[in-house]
Amino acid sequence: MDSSIVLPPPGGVLILEAVAGGARQAVSRSLLEQSVGVAQRAWMLDCHRDVGGPWAGLSTLLAGEVADLQRRAPELIHKHDYELALVVPDIRRDVVVRNPSLTDVSPEAERTRNYAADRAFRIPHGLVDLLERWHALTDAGSWLLVCEDFDHSGALIRQFFSDLMRRAGARMGVRLVVVVSPGALAATEAQFESVTHRRSLSLDLPADPPSPPVSPEAMARRARELASGVRDLTALENVLPRLIHCWRQSNEPKQALQLLLHALTIYSSRGFYDDALRYAQAALELLERLCPENVQDRLHIYNRMSNCYSALKQPHAGLAIVDQALASTTDPAYLISWSYVKAMYHGRYLPERDYALAERYLDQGMAHIERADLPLHKRLFRKAFNRNGLAMIRHFQKRHDEAIELCRNAFAELDAHLEPGEHLLHRSVLLYNVAQVYAAVGRLDEAIDMYSAAMRMDPNYSEYYNERGGLYLQAGRYEESERDLLRAIELSPPYLEVWTNLGQCYRHMGRPQDAAQAFTRALEFNPRVAQALSGRGHAYEALGQVELALKDYEVSLGLNPAQPLVHASRAVLRYEAGQLEAAVEDLNQAITLAPKMADLYQNRAVALRDLGRADEAARDWRMYLELSPEAPDRAEVEAQLATVLAHVAAPHAPAASRLSP
Repeated sequence: MDSSIVLPPPGGVLILEAVAGGARQAVSRSLLEQSVGVAQRAWMLDCHRDVGGPWAGLSTLLAGEVADLQRRAPELIHKHDYELALVVPDIRRDVVVRNPSLTDVSPEAERTRNYAADRAFRIPHGLVDLLERWHALTDAGSWLLVCEDFDHSGALIRQFFSDLMRRAGARMGVRLVVVVSPGALAATEAQFESVTHRRSLSLDLPADPPSPPVSPEAMARRARELASGVRDLTALENVLPRLIHCWRQSNEPKQALQLLLHALTIYSSRGFYDDALRYAQAALELLERLCPENVQDRLHIYNRMSNCYSALKQPHAGLAIVDQALASTTDPAYLISWSYVKAMYHGRYLPERDYALAERYLDQGMAHIERADLPLHKRLFRKAFNRNGLAMIRHFQKRHDEAIELCRNAFAELDAHLEPGEHLLHRSVLLYNVAQVYAAVGRLDEAIDMYSAAMRMDPNYSEYYNERGGLYLQAGRYEESERDLLRAIELSPPYLEVWTNLGQCYRHMGRPQDAAQAFTRALEFNPRVAQALSGRGHAYEALGQVELALKDYEVSLGLNPAQPLVHASRAVLRYEAGQLEAAVEDLNQAITLAPKMADLYQNRAVALRDLGRADEAARDWRMYLELSPEAPDRAEVEAQLATVLAHVAAPHAPAASRLSP
């Protein structure tokens, strides 16, 4: 092995770029051998998603630890059951996920809500928490992870290893080696840009000699061997990527089509949109080549692709798929859905929204409902779904009463005609939509009531608790807010928004230490979020930790300068440190951003007076009194104003007041 290839330090990343083949694998194996006496445990992980699916590599690592976890730390299995069930399918045989939402368990025909794209990225964060806790419990020492074919890994795997090294690599003593093919070095370096100890090497290794191609008949035999061990859907998921690969290379490629459709369905339903698109594109290519007359499967693929593109915020690509779908059929039973989807693109997903055009497509959808041969319960559901779309348009148009009426009417009609357990997900979504409209117009009590009604139907949906907790926070009902936010945390792998809200809740409750801890937790998931940084800065300020507060304010304003209250808070700390010019500059920025905020003028007046700029101080005090005629300190301010005006030419006197926080 090249003597220049040395293992990274604990918490460090080594990126190796080399042509794939036996020579590269020999380098990876030699690094494992080098780790003896350096790392207590070492793994070589194949991260190619065509071999192991979206979680390739990590699924191998966790599968090897599950038995020990179940024996030594069952509470970790319990806490992270959702993440483990997705990454290690076999665990579903022994572990039941405790808190599935209606989005998880609704029948396919009733699954009317897709997860947001960023929801899937909570799973890597939960798994980082799991591994860090597991490492601490077992006193595991340093780890070495060698990830082969990292450039062919899925988006979630790339995110997991990036988060692992940024958040916990140094604490756990993890040494990470990622191995990529030529041309992938720059993108991989960007993935790990937050890791301090990062080194890259390009290796000039010989390529393997061409090997004779495996015959299509042999690939079919391999596929049948893999399939022979499949007894249920869990077993199928374990071998699905390899099975698809074998059938696609065989003399029976049509066998791969249904497997591709299955992979597309499960991965898109779970919110793994980047991976789902790869299966969609492969399925579409195979369908067009082998059975182009199969409209039903084509439209299924188009539907999943449209969902993926909208979730990934690629609306123009999604709209192109919708147009292809509309050109593929004249059947009103299909056109009902596609008219609705096209309306959503024009009214919601595209940056250039056209509400009138979106409404026309919704009206077309209603006409298709009337023409289609549908049983009553399906007709009612389709109408409710369509009117829900129109309610969204009305909400965006600020025609809030109409939006509320549309949702309420749709809910009442479904409630009157459907069985109690039918379409619970969509019924809960209708109530949720009403709640959002009430919240938008400031009718907090009614919004909270609607959230509560939706949550009775879907009691395990974390987002509902987070959002209702935010409404309780706005209403000053802090204990109820805390309760909801803690429940939201319990129901989901960790995510930034709920911990940020909890930090704000604790600030309002006068618990700055708890607030600082909550904001710090939020920043683990994304250290560059201005709101969480400024919130933690306020908490540090309340704790008297001035340097920490100033540091957070500085970073927060660097990310988002348009925060008048953060400028004002930093001005107070700078004033108290004797940095009067800097305090005035911060207050100048704050006033530019919020010219009607009276207290800013009061504070700037004090700083200007202390700088001897009496005329400017007098101007600001006048503005303060003009903006706040009922100010409780009016008499004091008028006295200071009179003193300043009386002594404009006199030497600067000692300050009689200080900036208010």
